[in-house]
Amino acid sequence: MGITNSNKVADVQSVSCGGTFQVSIGLTAAPDIVTNPTDIVLVLDRSGSMAGEPLANLKLGAKAFIDIIEENTDGVKDGVIGSGSRMAIVSFATTATADTQLITSVFDLKTAVDNLIAGGSTNHGDAFTKAIQLFDPQSSNAKVIVIFTDGNTTTGVPPAPIAAAARAMGITIYCIGLVGSDGVDVSVLNDWATPPAVSHVSIAPTAAELVALFEELAANITNPGATNIVINEVLSQGFAIDNLIPPAIGTATMLDSRTIQWTIPELGMTASESAVLEFVVRDVSQIPGIRQINESISFTDDAGNIVIFPSPTISVVCGPVVTEPCPEPVTLSVEGCSDAIVVDMGDTFLESLGRIIQMDVTIRSVCPGKRVALGVILTEVDQNGTEYQRGMKTLTIPAHNSPSCRDVLVKCIKFVLPEDLDVSTEDPMAICSTRNLKARFIAHYVDTDFRCCESVVTL
Repeated sequence: MGITNSNKVADVQSVSCGGTFQVSIGLTAAPDIVTNPTDIVLVLDRSGSMAGEPLANLKLGAKAFIDIIEENTDGVKDGVIGSGSRMAIVSFATTATADTQLITSVFDLKTAVDNLIAGGSTNHGDAFTKAIQLFDPQSSNAKVIVIFTDGNTTTGVPPAPIAAAARAMGITIYCIGLVGSDGVDVSVLNDWATPPAVSHVSIAPTAAELVALFEELAANITNPGATNIVINEVLSQGFAIDNLIPPAIGTATMLDSRTIQWTIPELGMTASESAVLEFVVRDVSQIPGIRQINESISFTDDAGNIVIFPSPTISVVCGPVVTEPCPEPVTLSVEGCSDAIVVDMGDTFLESLGRIIQMDVTIRSVCPGKRVALGVILTEVDQNGTEYQRGMKTLTIPAHNSPSCRDVLVKCIKFVLPEDLDVSTEDPMAICSTRNLKARFIAHYVDTDFRCCESVVTL
């Protein structure tokens, strides 16, 4: 089958200036469909959100998929899927329908696709159930489900346990998602697909890209397993590789601070096989905004597999929250050549009877539109391990309006440590000795949609 899937994802949607995030590149390869006969069930979303252009492009993509499978199973376009492989069509909306059984007729498969009409809710659970029922448990053919959807589950039983049962039966599951009007929960597709998800899940940002996505998957399914794979990944300017995690398959090398070369001698030659490369990226530009992670990524192998990797973006968020202002300066001017000058600087107020500790803390993954209550507790520890309170502060961190959850840097949380409260040393005359302290942070959302069940509290 060649390279049956390729993907590239980041583990977060946003990162603070100078922060890090992890990128995963995934590949899956399998033996060719001629020597490894395969039963494939195309599971297609025909819910109401697919009406219009999305359904039209889905039909084009599905029929291109059928054509490529048919031609590559016997080398000729004779209208019949050969070499013992078969295909079926299942479509779903409020319920799922087996539009064909596992058959070899290209005409009947395309007719089933052309007859799809959009309308109704989205029942992924029934879709998986109908697809599984089409496979013959006694058949030695490899078993593959390719499920396409543009939305989240809105009716029916939960699909995750059914997908898990299919994987346990040896069925390989690929998920194709379209970012449609109902949205796509990529984490759910990752849960349904055969692991690693990065190698079995693909996302089409627009309906127009569906045809290319189906064609790529079909072309690679019909190729033999890949040999002498070389992938060159180049990060965009402003990002640098912070840590390269050695892959389980193949060898990865940093060519410079932005370039990785991943080589794999062979993949999927005797059975379906997946490979994943993970590396940590750091923002070094300190420039906010939504930015492309990679400048380029290329793929070559001996079989000529066609591999297209997504180009993920990440939102870089800059600008700390400063909780306490610095003291206001008093300005003065000195004129002439006097040996001495006396200036009345007005009033000042006693703020410090000792050393000042200033803390910065990053609150991770704060969602937009929500204020955060931050509590800071400072204690001092004596030589016996006993803790003494040295202060507590509670702060309200204002909500941000970034498009997704982001880290928030809180700066300038200040505590005064009077010298006469020093318990870190037994010498009462010691000045500026080492102070042993502990700081604890508690953070909670202030804004929440939770409402109790009409509870009434009477005091």
